[in-house]
Amino acid sequence: MNRMRLFALLMVVALIFGAMGVTARAQSVVELRVLWYNDGAEGEVTRALLDKFEAQNPGIKVTLDTVAFADLHNLLQTQIEGGTPPDMASITELGRFQGKYLDLTPLLGDQAEAWAAMYPASFFDWLRTPGGADKGLYGFPRSISVSGPFINATLFEQAGVKIPEGDKTTWEEWIALATEVAQKTNTPYAVAIDRSGHRSFGPAMSYGMTLLDPATGKFTVDSPGLRKWAEIFTKWHTDKITPAEVWIGGGGTYKAAKEYFVNGQLVFYYSGGWQVSAFLKEIGTNFDWRAVPQPCGPVACAGMPGGTAMVAFKDTKHPAEVAKVMAYLSSEESMNELAVKAQFMTGNLKLIEKGVEYTNPKAREAFNTFAGNITKLTEQGWQLQGHPLISVINVEMRDQFGRMVAGEIDLNEAIKRMQTKMDDACKAEPQKCVPLK
Repeated sequence: MNRMRLFALLMVVALIFGAMGVTARAQSVVELRVLWYNDGAEGEVTRALLDKFEAQNPGIKVTLDTVAFADLHNLLQTQIEGGTPPDMASITELGRFQGKYLDLTPLLGDQAEAWAAMYPASFFDWLRTPGGADKGLYGFPRSISVSGPFINATLFEQAGVKIPEGDKTTWEEWIALATEVAQKTNTPYAVAIDRSGHRSFGPAMSYGMTLLDPATGKFTVDSPGLRKWAEIFTKWHTDKITPAEVWIGGGGTYKAAKEYFVNGQLVFYYSGGWQVSAFLKEIGTNFDWRAVPQPCGPVACAGMPGGTAMVAFKDTKHPAEVAKVMAYLSSEESMNELAVKAQFMTGNLKLIEKGVEYTNPKAREAFNTFAGNITKLTEQGWQLQGHPLISVINVEMRDQFGRMVAGEIDLNEAIKRMQTKMDDACKAEPQKCVPLK
């Protein structure tokens, strides 16, 4: 065999073994999937974070399977029931999938305690099965949100009405002021609240609503506090100080009142901290808007907690790699980048304590206000948010309140329907209606 033939043979052998090496390396890459929905810029920011992670961990590839938020939880339910859940998901209905999550505690090892200390203790309860025995760590809050109000400060200035200082202004005082501002500036509407049962829980608790009994985990809809809030809410409609289209004729769906506020047609808007990033973009410099402290009722100054959680599922084939991704995304550095670039309120307590350095002063001011609203949340609010049937009572209150203000039913009938719905839900899934502690 001459030298040329020998050289050619060696080259062929090298190419074959090289290709085998490439194939082996490709086969060794672990591919993880995340069921995801985009809210503002957070998908883009998270993808950039994952690109950094993959560069540091070439053996792991993470794909974001992005779906519409309206489809997210039902699609996830179908995947779980079909035995094909994703490795991870970004969700807001945390109690809905209790018992299906991956416990990260043993995978985090000696870092588990410090990891848990970075987040509100109540958050972890939202993911745990009720009863108090479950101590697992199943995910982390990428963002924490609180329901609460915004005002059009420019309209207050034009009307010559002083914006209240401090954090003890009542619902009655805010509505009276907003109505005065609307009248003096010829603004169509004084007040609006999103078409959502969840958004109504906080104000109703401020008036003393006791919807959830922690001793039983069941629901008792009728209470003086709920009736008082329903009376106030109905009066907004009869007085025509709120846009009727938000709650009447909604077709059994969630509807935000954001468009009225963004377009300068609304003085006082009760929604939540998740609107900040949208307002920065959609309102811009058209007028001065502000987040203001939670309005007070005779019992509390209550809103409702919420947020988006990153969770892992126990049926994943790659728990160690999943834990690595979760630890990276939940790190202080990653959480700070997400908060700053996506304009969200972080769920990391250490970052909240330090103060996230938002580049936009308007975002910084608004999130500081909402962070103050967190301290006013009631124990019932935290428990209600984590209840496996919160999505049921949320929808039912939304729909029955909508029928009530439309004049189709009265309050007594609305309460009766809500109670029947919750009783039936607990009978159908008794494991979801057990003592919370």
